[in-house]
Amino acid sequence: MTADITIDTGTSELLCVIRDRVAIITLNRPEARNALSDNLSPALRRMIRSCGDNPDVGAVLLTGAGTAFCAGGDVKGMGAHRDPGKLAMSEAEKVADLKERQRLLTGALHGLRKPTIAALPGPAAGAGLAIALACDIRIAAQSAFVATGYVRIGLSGDYGIAWLLTQLVGTARARELMFTGEKVDADRCAQLGLVNRVVPDERLQEEAFALAKSLAEGPALALRSIKDNLDEALTVDFDTARDREAERLIPLMASMDHKEAVQAFIEKRKAVFKGN
Repeated sequence: MTADITIDTGTSELLCVIRDRVAIITLNRPEARNALSDNLSPALRRMIRSCGDNPDVGAVLLTGAGTAFCAGGDVKGMGAHRDPGKLAMSEAEKVADLKERQRLLTGALHGLRKPTIAALPGPAAGAGLAIALACDIRIAAQSAFVATGYVRIGLSGDYGIAWLLTQLVGTARARELMFTGEKVDADRCAQLGLVNRVVPDERLQEEAFALAKSLAEGPALALRSIKDNLDEALTVDFDTARDREAERLIPLMASMDHKEAVQAFIEKRKAVFKGN
């Protein structure tokens, strides 16, 4: 194990360290169940972009401090926004501003061409749930639960939650979860396909990091193409999907990572990938 590299996020509300090629990003407002804030959200957007650009990061592990993942927006502050500039915006300006913030958060997270894992030590609600759903894989502690939550505060949803939910659990379940805003415990989340694994609370961070580390050690070029293939499976027909797979696989056969994997298989050892 290499020494942790601490990354300055610009705020104590978001922590980031790089360990064994895994960027561990921790939402750090435990007193507010890691709800998004005017400090946390911009820092998170910056870290997503930074991890995507950093060649020393092979995978991203996103989690929350304390006993929550992210409670979404800070409901207590919704009735009296502290930024007078935003209060003075027109409706059209507010829409444009939200679109940009969404694009740079869940949009960028979903578009990251590296494996992403959300580790849920506790509740993920509203926009916090959208952030978790934008990751490739979700691991939940046994005590965790999720809730869309928007209907309970008279809102319709943001950060792509309706699309993300529908892709994962289908139209009927997505409508149920959005309309009711009910809390869904970890075991039912696994049954519905909202999370990939449920583990004992005390083992969450260990197991999530082990998975992230194994992915970070994988062939970066191949993982990027795998993500492209999987994303396109949602939008293109079967003939197009097969053609695109072929277009991506053939160049990879000439890569050093492929040659290393074949040699490691022959020599019965673990492959060491260099991302080329």
